[in-house]
Amino acid sequence: MAHKLVIVESPAKARTIGGYLGQGYVVESSIGHIRDLPNSAADTPAKIKDKPWGRLAVDVDNGFEPYYVVPRDKKSHISKLKGLLKDADELYLATDEDREGEAIAWHLLDELKPKNIPVKRMVFHEITKAAILEAAENPRELAMDLVEAQETRRILDRLYGYEVSPVLWKKVMSGLSAGRVQSVATRLVVDREKERMAFKVASYWDLEGTFDAGSKHEQRMFPAKLHSVDEKRVARGSDFGQDGVLKAGAEGKVVHLDRPRAEALVSALEDTTYDVRSVEAKPYRRSPYPPFRTTTLQQEASRKLGMSASVTMSVAQRLYENGYITYMRTDSTTLSGTAVNAARSQVRELYGAEYLPDSPRTYTSKVKNAQEAHEAIRPAGESFRTPAQTGLTGDQFRLYELIWMRTVASQMKDAVGQSVTIRLGGAAATGEDVVFSATGRVITFHGFLKAYVEGTDEGKATDDQETRLPQLAEGDTVAAASVTANGHETKPPSRYTEATLIKELEEREIGRPSTYASIIGTILNRGYVYKKGTALVPAWLAFSVIRLLTEHFPRQIDYTFTARMEDVLDEIAAGRKDRSTELAEFYFGTGDVEGLKTLVDGLGDIDARELATFPVGGADSGINLRVGRYGPYLEAAGGPDDGDGAGAGVRANVPDDLPPDELTLEKAKELLANPAGEEIDLGAHPETGLRVVAKNGRFGPYVTELLPEDAPKSAKPRTGSLFKSMSLDSISLDDAVKLLSLPRVVGEDPESGDEITAQNGRYGPYLKKGSDSRSLTSEDQLFTITLDEALRIYAQPKQRGRAAAAPPLKELGNDPVSGQPVVVKSGRFGEYVTDGEYNATLRKDDTVEDLTLERAAELLAERRARGPAKKGAKKGAKKTTKKAAAKKSTAKKTATKKTAAKKTTKKAAAKKS
Repeated sequence: MAHKLVIVESPAKARTIGGYLGQGYVVESSIGHIRDLPNSAADTPAKIKDKPWGRLAVDVDNGFEPYYVVPRDKKSHISKLKGLLKDADELYLATDEDREGEAIAWHLLDELKPKNIPVKRMVFHEITKAAILEAAENPRELAMDLVEAQETRRILDRLYGYEVSPVLWKKVMSGLSAGRVQSVATRLVVDREKERMAFKVASYWDLEGTFDAGSKHEQRMFPAKLHSVDEKRVARGSDFGQDGVLKAGAEGKVVHLDRPRAEALVSALEDTTYDVRSVEAKPYRRSPYPPFRTTTLQQEASRKLGMSASVTMSVAQRLYENGYITYMRTDSTTLSGTAVNAARSQVRELYGAEYLPDSPRTYTSKVKNAQEAHEAIRPAGESFRTPAQTGLTGDQFRLYELIWMRTVASQMKDAVGQSVTIRLGGAAATGEDVVFSATGRVITFHGFLKAYVEGTDEGKATDDQETRLPQLAEGDTVAAASVTANGHETKPPSRYTEATLIKELEEREIGRPSTYASIIGTILNRGYVYKKGTALVPAWLAFSVIRLLTEHFPRQIDYTFTARMEDVLDEIAAGRKDRSTELAEFYFGTGDVEGLKTLVDGLGDIDARELATFPVGGADSGINLRVGRYGPYLEAAGGPDDGDGAGAGVRANVPDDLPPDELTLEKAKELLANPAGEEIDLGAHPETGLRVVAKNGRFGPYVTELLPEDAPKSAKPRTGSLFKSMSLDSISLDDAVKLLSLPRVVGEDPESGDEITAQNGRYGPYLKKGSDSRSLTSEDQLFTITLDEALRIYAQPKQRGRAAAAPPLKELGNDPVSGQPVVVKSGRFGEYVTDGEYNATLRKDDTVEDLTLERAAELLAERRARGPAKKGAKKGAKKTTKKAAAKKSTAKKTATKKTAAKKTTKKAAAKKS
């Protein structure tokens, strides 16, 4: 029976769309890409193996024509699709509407070769019944310019990877890979670490005071910081350069206080009274954030939900395929008219008409070459489901909630308020004129902040943060309740996190936003970068690779050049540039520009040892870090010859998790004095009698017990990492015994019966109760924390990331049911009340200022009535079996060469008008 065949990429998508289209349609998936350039020599067609360019599978001498093969595991599926096509009277190619999706559609068309039936390109931004039926009614032609752009990207990446990677194998380490964008992303992380290594700390002091406005003011006490001394501003961190000295522009204009002068000034201000020199009030207004596009979703999911970029995209893919959100690979912040109406309707329903602007808000993307035909990432459908209405759980619920809140907030009114700066002046006993400055902000109408507050990086203040100051007027007198001197040190540039690296790549216009998740995944999986907490730290291996690339492939690793290549691809996608011309310039070069092939062929001798050698503490220290086959190690010069003409000297492994900027000369000497494997005998354990030794390991210094020779094979010695305050030189047997006693049982939770233990982990000390862990503030707490103290920590809402628990916004008294203190707090999704056990979100009519204990008790009672929060069922561990890699025979008929005439004909027919 004849049918219309619809081909999409994934089985999940096929099931959903098949249900919407109904009878008369057969919906099948391609299961991703159906063909690609060969991955190995075994895949390469026999007829091109002997060609000079055979290993590339790209004919660089004839227009850079690629040779594609169908992977062995896809051949049976292609046969299935061809069988379905025989009974079809129409073919709909319904892959994603981006360049990759367009290319998959073209590959399907070129491989299936449908005869005498119409072929249509079916596109949609969301998988809802209305959207799918409309897409089926309004198909278009294949956009060959988009195919050309994607194919150019694939060929560029093949040429770069297959020409440069072998250089890394020979000169750095076998098995490494180079990538057109991946290597530049790695360089960003390495360059940031180099900045940290070169950074010199500067210390500076200032004064902080608590001032008393007098009993007539409701907000009586308020903080202020020293602003100026004798009309010269007090130096702050931003006035110092990376070299630890004042910047040229600050010299003579600021006062750099040291400790003696700051403390002397405190003493001289003991009897000073202050008058208000100025009060400057400015209106505060903050407009809503645009709806999510790919990169902003990845950044916010990282900040708020702790999701990596790859996890975010995986969860978003499932939400899209199951009809919950629109397409998640987009540069656009545009919302359709239907979506705007849906968002405005929910604003009116959930927050009230006073939060709805008179006219809809429109957003245009600031991303260069954004495809405005696409929509922002938003809830799917003509009306939005609230998170509670979706039935979603776990990560899918959390990500949907984030997208829903951001979309609704984008159609709300501005937040408005007032910012105030008060300057207080007085004379010190030593004659200096000092001025303190206090800043405050009050939000009088929260607007969109009622629905959504964007996360921040590096502890910056959030948009809804308020600081109230007393109503003071110029000339008013205030007294200082206390003035203290505080020392500060400048901090090196922060390491990238996934969120900030994505932001940096986008701002530099390097790569495409849709590829950032896979790029970060690649540099992590290849071992160029590793995570310490959320920070991305470069391995020493990455330093060697980037050194080689910057010295011998400077253009290809250049930030500006890589960004310009994206412009070229955009021009090809728009039909304004020719693929072959651009590839020829990249590979062969033109005029003064050296091409990739010229650079590879003319490399000459590269000193592999020099590439892998990095002096520690300067060239004259006599200590070098070397990147070896089995990892980084230290070498002190002056030892016997190691066979290659260089003195080996003393060697010591470098711990795998020691960041490069922490490898100081002092640390290097410590590691060389106690090389990995060398044991320091501390004595016999007083309880077990076993010898206790201290040694250096891959992950740093630790202590362990030496088991007797006749110990069972299953017996494992106790070990314990040294605290940050300890060193191998000074550790005693008593210290070691304490470390070996960890983890320590603190006690048992009286409610759940779970055992609470204090443990020392890779990222610091923490408590553990079942699967719930909470950070401790110091390592000493591991031995001193009591059960009551631990229970109080667990009574607090769990904090995400490294942020310290924020103080409560308001204390209301004890709850009449639980008897516990009830406080108002600010959370990721707005204000809430808590008694330490249950949390209840404030309703749209509740305000922190007017909230009473009775109202809070009512909200908590409603929350208790619903019972404990439901947790998603844990999935059982799936047993995975590693399939033996199927040997791929030489493809005889799978290689498809696109002839110029064939492509020209198709392109002419398929070009969009």
